[in-house]
Amino acid sequence: MNLFMVLLGCTPEGRYTEQHDIFFGIAEELKDLIDDFNEFWPEAKGKLHIDVWRKVEYVDGYKVSIQPKTGGTKEKQLFFLNLGGYKPGDFEEYHYKTLCLGTTQAEAIKKAKKTSFYKHCGFEGANSHIDDKYGIDVDDVYNVEDILAPKFKTQFELTFTVDENCKEDNFNIGYLKLSTLK
Repeated sequence: MNLFMVLLGCTPEGRYTEQHDIFFGIAEELKDLIDDFNEFWPEAKGKLHIDVWRKVEYVDGYKVSIQPKTGGTKEKQLFFLNLGGYKPGDFEEYHYKTLCLGTTQAEAIKKAKKTSFYKHCGFEGANSHIDDKYGIDVDDVYNVEDILAPKFKTQFELTFTVDENCKEDNFNIGYLKLSTLK
């Protein structure tokens, strides 16, 4: 089984611009999650597409694995962070979605603040931020296991093993119709 991080998109009825949300799911293959995507975002009425997806295998020098649920405690947790930032003269808020391993949310935020996005997508009066909050507040920081659908949370847990040979995960970028996955 694999952990997938998926940027879903659609233009809901009554909206003028495409909307996005992040979905995390556990499956053997991405195509196995199609029904879960639609359950996650029912307002899209089956008109979802994928803009980016990632099979999460490595984060911060650790191998990410899926195991049957044991209920034990873990030192490290996987956090999803949605950073927001601005560029002078652009009528836009840019976002950078990242994963960080840490023992606490504060540790994950500290890592996220070292990213080039955080350093370069902000200026005086429009600082980069963890979305919806400024400074060290943590509104858009989530423990990935907490935001998995109940069917995944009850069956599986994430484990992390130091891996000296870890590589960067591949980001599959570009518009992808769900129908092409079947």
